[in-house]
Parts: sequence; C-alpha cells; structure tokens
Amino acid sequence: MHAMQYSVTLPADYDMEIIRHRVRTKGHLLDTFEGLGLKAYGIRERGTDGSPVNQYAPFYLWADQAAMNRFLTGDGFRGVIRDFGRPAVHNWQGLYHRPGPAAGHTPDTFTRRTEPLPESADVATAIEDALATHEKLAATEAVHTTALGLDPHHWELVHFTLWTDAAPEPATGERFQVLHLSTPGLARLGGGRQW
Repeated sequence: MHAMQYSVTLPADYDMEIIRHRVRTKGHLLDTFEGLGLKAYGIRERGTDGSPVNQYAPFYLWADQAAMNRFLTGDGFRGVIRDFGRPAVHNWQGLYHRPGPAAGHTPDTFTRRTEPLPESADVATAIEDALATHEKLAATEAVHTTALGLDPHHWELVHFTLWTDAAPEPATGERFQVLHLSTPGLARLGGGRQW
C-alpha cells in the first residue's frame, strides 16, 4: 500500500463551488480505477474548521505503485496540471490500514496529521507507538478508515483517518471535508499492519 496526497491552494476569494462542481462531474471517473484502494476528494475552506486557506487536497491509498504511477502520468492528473499547475505530490509507504466500524457509511471528513521523527527518535519504537494508536482508533465508532504511512526521505509519519461525522475532538491534524469517496480496490488494501 502507498499513501499519496497533493494540495492545490487557491486564492482567499476563490469560489469553492467550482471545486465542488468539478468533483460532482468528474469524481466518479476513479470509482473503477484499477489499483486504487481509495481516493477521498478533500477540500478545506478558509475560515471553516480552523483552515487559513481554500484548498483542494485529495488523499489516496493505492493498492500498488504501478497504478499510482499510471494515474500520475495519465489524463486525470494532466487535467489537474492544466487547470491548477503541477502540484508537489507527497508519497508515504503504507504501514497500516484498517476499516473502522463505520466503513459501510459515507464519510463526511478526513483528518491528516504529519509527524516528523526527530534525529534522536528510535524509528522502530515511534512506528510501534503509532501503530498501537491506529489499532485503538480503528475501533472508534465514527471511523470509516484509518491508515498510517512513512516517508523515509523526510522521516515523517502521516496519520490519515476518514470519519463519518465531523472529526471528534481531540482528533488532531488538518481537517478536510470529503466531497466524494472512490473505493474501487479498498478490499485489496487488506487490513492491519503492513510493516
């Protein structure tokens, strides 16, 4: 499994209905994309849930890297580049994925938190601690899906959780509204530890 996200930050006065319309008319195109586990079409709106920006920031869990590469070089991503410029794409190795009790329901939000691993940290211990946190989180009533990834280039963890309601306090990290969820290969991601 691979986790991936890119963010398109938009002007403060940008009409976010343009993004909503884009997702309503094009979001279904990845509902059957082979090799994609899930894509959460996420947005943040300036002044909502503490967001300082307007942003389109979809989050992906890929079942295989070849599918991710096919997407990044295909027509769908070319459309993103054409309309918004080429964004930096963040990628994390999958360490953990598990559906939660609300996996059969449509998620409203997702949270994403990145956690830098200091030079002094024992990486294996930090990962084990994060895995234990996700094991507990996966049993939370409003959790649709939770995942953990590692970027060994920047030595950071990414914590990603889909919620069927507003993310409860004290859920930490950036909060995104989910406009659409594509899950063509969610079952192929498996469940539990990948590490």
